[in-house]
Amino acid sequence: MFSKKHSKSIESTKLSSLIADNVHIVGDVMFSGGLRVDGKIEGNVINKGDAHGLLVLSEKGSIKGQVRVYDAVVNGSISGDLEVEHFLELQAKAHVSGNISYRQLQMECGATIEGKIERVGEGLAGAESGVTKVVDIGASHQVAGVR
Repeated sequence: MFSKKHSKSIESTKLSSLIADNVHIVGDVMFSGGLRVDGKIEGNVINKGDAHGLLVLSEKGSIKGQVRVYDAVVNGSISGDLEVEHFLELQAKAHVSGNISYRQLQMECGATIEGKIERVGEGLAGAESGVTKVVDIGASHQVAGVR
């Protein structure tokens, strides 16, 4: 009678690694599979190779550095550029200070961005041939509403 929806945008990936809220890492983090960040990272966060990795940044988590991943769910803060090859979800408490490139985007009311948002095509995030839209959001604006 009821059918299941099969249009999930984020590929299901097991969160195999955790950076807990009492952990502070200074240096780059490379991962495959899934990574949940509740702590602090001062360095780049990069999904290894061609793996379809998932980054989950909780509201307690923060990253100061460049982030390059396949899928991302962000509810914490990122100070640096964010490149998401496939699907990006910005939850209500997300704050990104830097440029964002993505293929698919979902934003909740309350998410804030200080930088440019760039939608890319089927190629890698940042590939110039796939760019379809660039939006510049100033520091005093909030996504899904203007102060």
